[in-house]
Amino acid sequence: MDGIAVMRPSVLGLDIGGANVKAAHTCGVALSEPFALWRDPGKLDRVLDQLLARMPRFERLAVTMTGELCDCFASKREGVQLILDSVIGRSNSVWIWTNQGKFVEPEQARRQPYEVASANWLALATFVGRNRLSPYQGGLLVDIGTTTTDLIPLLQHLPVPRGRTDSERLLTGELLYQGWKRTPLCALSEYGQAAEWFATMHDVCLVLQLKPEDPTDRDTADGRPATRENAHRRLARMRCEDLETSREADRLALAEQFFDVFRRRFVRSYYRSLARIYGSKFGVVVAGSGADLFKRLMADETLEACQVSVTYLHEELGEAISTAACAYAVAVLAQDAEG
Repeated sequence: MDGIAVMRPSVLGLDIGGANVKAAHTCGVALSEPFALWRDPGKLDRVLDQLLARMPRFERLAVTMTGELCDCFASKREGVQLILDSVIGRSNSVWIWTNQGKFVEPEQARRQPYEVASANWLALATFVGRNRLSPYQGGLLVDIGTTTTDLIPLLQHLPVPRGRTDSERLLTGELLYQGWKRTPLCALSEYGQAAEWFATMHDVCLVLQLKPEDPTDRDTADGRPATRENAHRRLARMRCEDLETSREADRLALAEQFFDVFRRRFVRSYYRSLARIYGSKFGVVVAGSGADLFKRLMADETLEACQVSVTYLHEELGEAISTAACAYAVAVLAQDAEG
């Protein structure tokens, strides 16, 4: 009836990945926790218990996932089932997001595991479009994470992906399987570099002072803390050297070389994704824990000349929500949807 306010449910969104679990509440509280699902999937329940205990109360739980791809599972179907087992019962109302752009009940999700697998990118792209975060009809969502980067084109404020599944999106360039932290440098190696997991992009970012040190973080190639000295040591091994046999200037040059390979791959996918957008003006919305790298990644590109508007999600909604953007997106979408 006119004049009667409709009470919308409070919703908690969960984005359960292979390396991180992210939670975001519609009130604006967001948390991200590192969790190596592939090492011990049996601990997922405990991790969720601890994470949910730190979040505000909620009436509905909205879930999206990418962790089903972990190689601890014999198949993605098995991964989806385990994740569903972990979320069912945590609320009287549990909704699962699909790559068809809608929510389904858990039992339907069990019957359609490949529609709920790795659909978080579509939730964020839908959220970005509905909230007009790009000022133009054409837009591009860039979500730079620790493991992967998503580049989703939007037209008329709606996502227009060329693929829906991970395998389809890899082929289109809308899913770039490289992230600012976890990507091993051997995946970016060229001639004269070791094909071994000695270092990651996190070490490059530390050496180039693009990311701060964190002595408490041991999620590194050798298990030593994420400090610049250790990053230099790990990077030296990519040339089969160490701190005694290599020079700092050479290690810095090597870091720049790896970042340039990362940058060139990113820019190639960026322009491939733009092919779906028509018009001289478009907006880029940048999200994810690596959003602060976007300017450097595009340093050689003439964004201003192309009349590009760049919006950073962390400036609009805060750093915590930008990092857990997909979790926040499913929470808001579930709150807006009719029950």
